Order: sequence, then structure tokens, then C-alpha cells
Amino acid sequence: MTLAACSPKSEAPKEPARETTAPASTAQAPAGSFSIGELSAIALRDGAFDFPNDNKIFGVGKTPEDVAAVLTAASLPADKLSVSIQPLLVKSADRVLLFDTGAGSNFGPAGGQLIQSLAAAGIEPGSVTDVFISHAHGDHIGGLLNAEGALAFPNATVHLGAADWDFLKGLNAETAAAIGATNHTALVTALTPKIDAFAPGAELIPGVVTAVDYHGHTPGHSGYLIGSGANTLLYVGDSVHHYVVSVQKPDWTVAFDLDAPTGQKSRIDVLSKSAESGQRIYAVHFPYPGVGKFERRGDGYVWTPETI
Repeated sequence: MTLAACSPKSEAPKEPARETTAPASTAQAPAGSFSIGELSAIALRDGAFDFPNDNKIFGVGKTPEDVAAVLTAASLPADKLSVSIQPLLVKSADRVLLFDTGAGSNFGPAGGQLIQSLAAAGIEPGSVTDVFISHAHGDHIGGLLNAEGALAFPNATVHLGAADWDFLKGLNAETAAAIGATNHTALVTALTPKIDAFAPGAELIPGVVTAVDYHGHTPGHSGYLIGSGANTLLYVGDSVHHYVVSVQKPDWTVAFDLDAPTGQKSRIDVLSKSAESGQRIYAVHFPYPGVGKFERRGDGYVWTPETI
């Protein structure tokens, strides 16, 4: 059975008050700001989900006790797994780039804070030139349309892996709802004239954005390598979900992966290669702001967040 993408069975809580984005100040950079070489970036809050530790999403085939042991060792509550949602904004000299769009209205109050976060950062939706979607799940495409069903970023080209574009177009009302795309027909209609359905690994903006093919989660799931030379950030999409369980137990099955064995291989691959190279990472579902590195520890890996 297909599960709604990144959606708990019941309504998820909003992010804790301690993570509330403060209004942008003219005297300082917006909260969540950092640099990627000559590029400026902002981590944008959209919301958060809590999933019960019941092995229906994380650690499928394991036991709650197996998962609890990993969580407890990391000083986390043993009864739930929390993931946040933070799309990424990147500005170059002549472009405003948005990576994923959050949940929109697809999951009620659990998400849909992207437009407010953009406003707090002083960014008008009409100024966004390019939107890069990692994959066609509801918590990544939900912010593409506004409440009226029109494009939220009307001047932007929307980049999406060709296999995921075909996947999205091929859904019916029932299968779309199962991945959290509740406004499927309106979404496909609005996106059609704006879409750039790219081939795996395509260079999308020379010297600025290159797609990275991550198999398993969806047919055309893609990460993005942002920047050039020694100054790059790897946007890993949903190749990893939880900053402890997905990193320390990458071989455990995640129910969201349409092809679970391939998803496991992709997860291990991104962890091992990134840890070996010291690649800087942006993880959309890790604790805000989601910037850091994977590091090898013993026979496994850990997430080391960056303070920004």
C-alpha cells in the first residue's frame, strides 16, 4: 500500500515555538542566512511533522524497541520521530532560486509557512526565477500553488526530473492523494507551460546548479549540487529523512521509498561519498537550518550540524 508522502496518520503539530522565525531586520541578515561561496542562501521554515515510533514509516520490519534504542542513544524521545520542512533559497547575481516549496495546504497546519518565511526574508514570490523540485511528493510540491490554485511563483521555471514529471502526470485522484498531492489536476495544468523536465544529472544552471540522481525514493528523485569549485552545497532531498535514524541506520527500510532496496543503496552512497569528501550538506527534513556534514564514526555515520 502506498503511504502519503511524509505525512503522519494524524494531524502533525506545528514547529516548536523556539524555532519560530523572527521578522527580518534591515540591520542584519535574515534568520537562517549563510553563504555558498559567492552565493547567498537562506533556510526557510515551512513546518514540521511528528511520526509515532510504530515501524510503519521508519524502521519497517524492525521493532519499536529497535528504533527506540537508536533514539535514546541520541538523547531523543523514544516514542516519536520528528522531521522538519525547510525549503532553501539561493540568490546569485541575476537569479533567485528556490529548492522545494514545502507542504502548502496539503497537510493542514503541519506545513504551509513558506510564503510567510519568504516575506520575513524580504523575498517577493514574483522575484523567484527558478524552482527546483527534488521529487513529486506533497510536502515538496505543496507550495507551488497558492490558495486560489494559481502558481505561487508565476515568473519561475520549475525544474523537475523527467521521470518524476511523468510520474506526477500519471497519477489519478486516489494515487495523488496517497502521496499528499491533493490539488493534482490543478497542479499539473498550471505547471505544464512552466516545467523543465530534465534528464538525470543535468547541469541546469551552468556553474550554479547541477542535478544529482538519487534512485529509489521516487522514479525521478533528484538532489542538487549548488555552487562550483570548492564552494558547494549538496541538497540531498529525501535520500535521507531523519538526522539520527536515517544516518545511523541507512540500511533500514523507509516506507516512503517506492523502491526500498534502491533507496537504501542511495542513502548509503550519499553518506559514504559525502563523509569521505567532506561535502557540505543541506537536508530539508533535518533540524533547522539543515546545514552540516555527514561524518564517519566507527563503522557508521553521524550528522554534524553547522551553526549559522
